[in-house]
Amino acid sequence: MDKIAVLIPCYNESKTIEKVVTDFKKALPEATIYVFDNNSSDGTDAKLAVQLLRLRTGFPNHVSADEYQQGKGNVIRRMFREIDAECYVMTDGDDTYPAESAREMVDCVLNHHADMVVGDRLSSTYFEENKRPFHNFGNSIVRSSINSLFHTNIKDIMTGYRAFSYQFVKTFPVLSQGFEIETEMSIHAADKNMFVENVIIEYRDRPEGSESKLNTYSDGFKVLRTIASLFRTYKPMA
Repeated sequence: MDKIAVLIPCYNESKTIEKVVTDFKKALPEATIYVFDNNSSDGTDAKLAVQLLRLRTGFPNHVSADEYQQGKGNVIRRMFREIDAECYVMTDGDDTYPAESAREMVDCVLNHHADMVVGDRLSSTYFEENKRPFHNFGNSIVRSSINSLFHTNIKDIMTGYRAFSYQFVKTFPVLSQGFEIETEMSIHAADKNMFVENVIIEYRDRPEGSESKLNTYSDGFKVLRTIASLFRTYKPMA
């Protein structure tokens, strides 16, 4: 079992994946880095990024793999099923999340016994850095909906930057196939009365030439449908 596992699901991130892997290795040198490529078509080479880091650092604890079932939820399901660790750090391969915040998030899991740590973008730079206004509006709607329906206080529902305990990962039934996965994680933690901490992070928008895979409208409606479906499942009397 790893002490710390950094999980990086990756789809069409050829411009940023090598930097993300390198940054997280610097921030958490004792961690095992896992990069799972999800049918990238832009020349993304997760294996090459990991091999380069292995050569530069001399450390063997980097793993790359392919997940052929399309969708972020499908990648996370496989990662959670196959990887055992005391603490998991989930991030994206697009270089929007600061690796230097990872240590604080890991400490919340290992020392404070948090089950899930949320990398909170919305309390810092997200609304200034993110150039897609409907994404900003959607994040606010989703956050207020879940916190109201499930009586919780999670500061950023849609963030892809989180840390988890072993207990959370191995009890979480991943049902979503795509970007609804973060919403599902938040509702699972709230319903099971798990210990959640929020860590404010500095968010930066994607570098030039890198494009978001999240469709504001279609994926937004999927997230709202997921909230309604899980509320009906977890709180049928309500």
